[in-house]
Amino acid sequence: MAPEEGAAGVCGLQLMAMALALGAPADGAAIVVTATGRAEVARDVPVAVQVIGAEALARAGVTDIRQLNQLAPTLLVSSTGSEAGATGARIRGIGTVGDNPGLESSVATVVDGVYRNRPGVALTELGPLARIAVLRGPQGTLFGRNATAGLIDIETAAPRFDWGGAAEASLGNYGLRRLVAGVTGPVARDLAFRIDGVGMRRRGFVTDLVSGRDVNDRRRGLVRGQLLFERDDLTIRLIGDYARRDEECCAGSYRPTRSVTRGADGGLVFGPNPIAAIVRGLGGTIDTDTFGRRTAITPGQAYRGDVRDGGLSAQVTAGLGGATLTGISAWRDWRWTRGQDGDFNDLDILRRDPDGGAGQRFETLSQEVRLNGRALDGRIDWLVGGYAARETLAFRDNQTFGADFARYASCLLVNGAAPAALAPGPAGCVDQAALLARIAAVRGLPAGDAGRTVLPLLGALAADPARPGLGSLAGSLGLAGYDPAGRGIADRFRQRGRTLALFTHNVFRLTEGLSLTLGGRYTDEGKRLRLALADDNTLCRAVAGSALAGSFALPCLLPATAAGTFAGATRRRDREGTGTAALAWRPAAGLLAYASWSRGFKAGGYNLERTPLARGGVIASGADLAALAFAPETVTAWEAGVKLSRARFDLALTGFVSRIRDFQLNSYNGSSFTVESLNGCKADLGGADRDLSAATGACPAGLTAGVVARGVEIEGAVRPGRGFALTAGMTIADTHYADDLVGTGGRALSPTLFQLPGRPLSNAPRVTVTGAADWTPDLGGGIAGLVHGDLRYQSATNTGSDLDVEKIQPGVLVVGARIGLSGAGWAIEAWAQNLFDVDYIQVGYDAPLQGGGTLRQTAAFGTAATQVYGAFLAEPRTWGGDAAPGVVMFA
Repeated sequence: MAPEEGAAGVCGLQLMAMALALGAPADGAAIVVTATGRAEVARDVPVAVQVIGAEALARAGVTDIRQLNQLAPTLLVSSTGSEAGATGARIRGIGTVGDNPGLESSVATVVDGVYRNRPGVALTELGPLARIAVLRGPQGTLFGRNATAGLIDIETAAPRFDWGGAAEASLGNYGLRRLVAGVTGPVARDLAFRIDGVGMRRRGFVTDLVSGRDVNDRRRGLVRGQLLFERDDLTIRLIGDYARRDEECCAGSYRPTRSVTRGADGGLVFGPNPIAAIVRGLGGTIDTDTFGRRTAITPGQAYRGDVRDGGLSAQVTAGLGGATLTGISAWRDWRWTRGQDGDFNDLDILRRDPDGGAGQRFETLSQEVRLNGRALDGRIDWLVGGYAARETLAFRDNQTFGADFARYASCLLVNGAAPAALAPGPAGCVDQAALLARIAAVRGLPAGDAGRTVLPLLGALAADPARPGLGSLAGSLGLAGYDPAGRGIADRFRQRGRTLALFTHNVFRLTEGLSLTLGGRYTDEGKRLRLALADDNTLCRAVAGSALAGSFALPCLLPATAAGTFAGATRRRDREGTGTAALAWRPAAGLLAYASWSRGFKAGGYNLERTPLARGGVIASGADLAALAFAPETVTAWEAGVKLSRARFDLALTGFVSRIRDFQLNSYNGSSFTVESLNGCKADLGGADRDLSAATGACPAGLTAGVVARGVEIEGAVRPGRGFALTAGMTIADTHYADDLVGTGGRALSPTLFQLPGRPLSNAPRVTVTGAADWTPDLGGGIAGLVHGDLRYQSATNTGSDLDVEKIQPGVLVVGARIGLSGAGWAIEAWAQNLFDVDYIQVGYDAPLQGGGTLRQTAAFGTAATQVYGAFLAEPRTWGGDAAPGVVMFA
């Protein structure tokens, strides 16, 4: 263990002790869950599950899934360039980076029994809730798709057969206004209804220095209507909902800039960053006060994120004598319109235009049927079922070069070919005299010298003194007067998926206290992809067909198609068996010990990005669409745990090991997304997976797990007296890549991922601690008080999927609090989240088109690093008050 990791562990243990001393109500201790497809008490289920009830959710201010971080130590939800389409959820350090719509999450999200396509789809107002359960480890047997790491199971509040209503208003800093209202009651003797609505507005946390407006704001609304029919052994619950978001998110902040080179003595030398100097010289803004929460957006551009999300579902439960039949039918439609200032500064270099159709749409139809019952006098509790779904994903991407691209690209050209000739400024960036001197120096080099490879490029740059840089380069290729502004790509991807599955889950009661659970699932999943790519990047095509090919890639930042358009279609089919086995022993009332094995599966798919199709910057007419495919992800997990429940306390201890093959990694290199299916190699690669060559490091032997996670989880709850309760949880996990790491099918690891072998995954803290405490004293006269506090400590993590050291977030402690008074149907409360206003980042990223290299690369290989980095920030301190009028309240 490294010294800093040891310190984190000690701090985590101290915080665990603090949390157990301060805690919060354990309303999950006796909550009924459906983790096994049946209604069971959470403490009796041989599954690692944390259940958070309605009261605990309300006191922690949970209104969307990201706020669960404060309560669930094994869960981490974070977002990057968009909260709608770039949200990732991780359990035990395992998850999928959420920026690429072609990748499905390793953590499934289910709302009222209906699978949601991506975590970002659920990062919205959830309305009144009954409870949320976080199931850890593979859940593929019962819940099926994409639950290789775990599951977030959300149950909303159901209709009631007695009249009730609720209304709550919230005001807070950053102009927060939130209103929740609902009513429930009987329609007839067997029929009840419920209608809930939520409206929320809040200013952004980041100020645009150009326009003065606040961005990363909140504008959300939700309406949900329900009908509940209950008669004898028949229950029917109908739910319809519609959610709307009109937000501008997400702008990033710059990290401090520097360049890194290696000196003659082998030591690292830090200096001013030339890329940052170019941006500033051209009139752009780079504010390196990361937590000053300021950004600079190109005039006329925005981080638009408009979401329309709606659906219908029907859950039918019918008693059939000795069995119960459950069916869940659902339709969902989710649409996102996207805009983005693609360079994250106020130079107009690259953009996505919502008016040009950038965005996504998911439309899903699903049907699940379960039949369960008991046999042999209750000694066998059996369940069989089937699941079918059809999903259509439409993804449209347009990226366009802006008005400043030519000036900026010219500066990058000169900086790469003749740094001494660089003179960035609003009028241009080339010192012609210095450029000509460089050409003369290169011509004087001996034959075969590497400097000769840049001579054609230098000559092209000097060809037209009136238009130095990109303009003269274009002129030398027969494109006189070429202007890249407004040129770009317009791509459409349409993916149709279908899933069919059969499953069974059975509990055999071997003795009074001993039971064996056996489950299995067979999944057949197919995907069909059609794509239509279009572009007008004629300079890329000209460069690729010239002597400059390979020496200058910048015009092909957006790879061109050979004919201006490209269309194709492909399909894949994955069939996999998964299962679970658990042995549970109940030696005494309130005591459960268990050990389990499980296997999970996430289907393969396609990287919805044109870059992998390009060779030499151009997509040929016969390009192989197999370059977009990635393999299915599978996980094998072992778990052992003990759960103890008593009148005044609960305690759970779990140990786990998970081994993942073909781990689906999505990483961003500053210009495009790379998707790899990672495995370990049984042979010693001798460090070939840690070099900068794509030609070395292929696996000569068999493949093994590419990711391994192991650790322990501790959860405790204490109820020492009436009105006082506390809970705490701690996770110590080691989630890391294999030492000898290879890419898809055992091919050599991509050079951009040379830092991964043997290191922890991104956003996988070694130690996480959560705790909460509640005191609800009776103040007399029908009035009760509330004092609540919660905390989350998370040790240091690397927030970037490529593990650049520049993206490390040190350990952080976040505290929330709430105080209030309540009476018969009324309540007034004051609250704060991130009480001590702790600054920390969710995710670090390579600023697009702004340099390259990283400190580790310079240290290992001597290459200079000029990359400029940005960060998506976590929320600052927020505070406010809630008030509920004197009406009948319900959960």
